[in-house]
Amino acid sequence: MSSIERQALHRTRVVGILGGMGPAAGADFARLFVQACADHMRSLQIPMSDQAFPEHWLAQVPVPDRSTALGSPGPGGHQPLDPMLQAMGKLAALGATTVAVACNTAHAWHGALQERFPQLEVLHVAREVAHNLAGRGVRQVGLLATEGTYRAGLYDQAFRQAGLQCHIPSEEERESVMRGIYDGVKAGDMALAHACFAGVAGALAKRHGLSVLVLGCTEIPLALSAVPGMDALELVDPAALLAQALAQRAYA
Repeated sequence: MSSIERQALHRTRVVGILGGMGPAAGADFARLFVQACADHMRSLQIPMSDQAFPEHWLAQVPVPDRSTALGSPGPGGHQPLDPMLQAMGKLAALGATTVAVACNTAHAWHGALQERFPQLEVLHVAREVAHNLAGRGVRQVGLLATEGTYRAGLYDQAFRQAGLQCHIPSEEERESVMRGIYDGVKAGDMALAHACFAGVAGALAKRHGLSVLVLGCTEIPLALSAVPGMDALELVDPAALLAQALAQRAYA
């Protein structure tokens, strides 16, 4: 590889991460992004150094609960769009060209964010996941997510367009997932979170004979990396795939 080609590979674009939903998930997404950048450099045989990583900005902003907002439509301080728009404006002012939103449920407002900032590319997590799974020949998946994500159908259209059949937990199981998110991860009780998530994941996979589960909330992978007794069950972290997509844009 010539020196000119190496210099071209080192050129990067500024990207942004809209986090804070919750703070631990946003911080973990930044870690996933750095890891994705390192993997990208290795795949292109780019010499790794601090200076080879792209400029990226993490906006950790207080945003009202997304599931609550979707369950109570109408204007008010409980709606998350305005804080997200303000954070997007700050990222745009810092020179970001592509932004990843580190919250699955927040993608219910993806269209509004993209419309308000047409100069930015706002990545869509469900489309990135659907593209990856379909490209690997997966045809059936299970989805663990928040009630807001189910209610908004964030993954439904993306999976359907990619030819994927999606199975979701029962109403009682969804309540257990929500307990794991709010009383578990957000409250710092990871043991409770793991018990809730693992129980629902195992039941859903056995019921439908699934080999792939999508952990469609950035809080879930923080407490669930494997399901006891089901070593062959693949747990897909949408945040990791979104981080890879953001890294690709940064090095484009």
